[in-house]
This record gives sequence, structure tokens and C-alpha cells, in this order.
Amino acid sequence: MRRMFIKAATVAAVGGLAFVAAPPSQAATAGPQASAAAAGPAYFVITDITRQEFVIKLTQSDDIAHARNLLRGETHDRPHVLTRIVKRPAAYNPWWSFNNNPEVTDFFDQAIEVCDATIPYVEEHLDEAGGAFLPGGLWCDWTSRLVREIPAP
Repeated sequence: MRRMFIKAATVAAVGGLAFVAAPPSQAATAGPQASAAAAGPAYFVITDITRQEFVIKLTQSDDIAHARNLLRGETHDRPHVLTRIVKRPAAYNPWWSFNNNPEVTDFFDQAIEVCDATIPYVEEHLDEAGGAFLPGGLWCDWTSRLVREIPAP
């Protein structure tokens, strides 16, 4: 019975995270935000408690603006990164075997434990990601923080 409860709670939690991490609707990106998004993606270095660095790509103008505000110290809200991992390397992040899906990347203050893992732990257990480990491929390193913005590769 306990295992069934844990599985049900995990499914509910992942469903809730998927809702929170869903990209904004087309209507939400119309107007001034759409022109900012047309400027192209932005790339940011994040780190965590391990001090390893990981590059994320952001394409949504509101995410880019929030990241820049965090780096400038203009906000302290939602400092951690939540994203859906993609199990393949990216040219902008060649040190790791995975990257982030910029369409499903957001920032958070608090998240559930089922998506928490450090950068090297995700790398070490990448073959398990998407199952019981990081259900749905959602990753929310609780100790993640932005370090700097870098130029497009």
C-alpha cells in the first residue's frame, strides 16, 4: 500500500511540475515580449553545491529578463532553475551528456524532492533519468544558482 501511495504521489508531483514548467501560451508571448524573444536565445552559466558549472539556454523573453535581473541583484525571487533535461550534449554545453530544454525551463523558490539532483549526479545517473529518477525528465537542483551570462556560441 505504501509503495502505491509513493507512486501516486510521484505522479501527482510530476504532473504539478509539468504544469508549472509548461511554456507560456502564444497569447502570452505576443506584443513586446515576442520582439524580445525574436532577438534570439541567451546563455547562462549555473552552478550548484558541487561548484560544477552547467550552461543553460533560455529562449523565452520573460525567463531571460528574470535571469538578468537575478544576476544584477534586482530580484532574489525564484533563484533556482527547473528544466526538462534532454539526454544529449549541446554545442553550448559540451562538458555534459545532457542539456536543458529551453521551452520547459523556469525558475523556482521551492520544489518537491523528486526532481532535485546536483549537476554531476544527473550526469552519473543519466540513463535512469525520466523514470523513478527525475520523473518526466524534470530537473530542479535545489542548490542551483546563476553565475553569469555568456555570449552565444
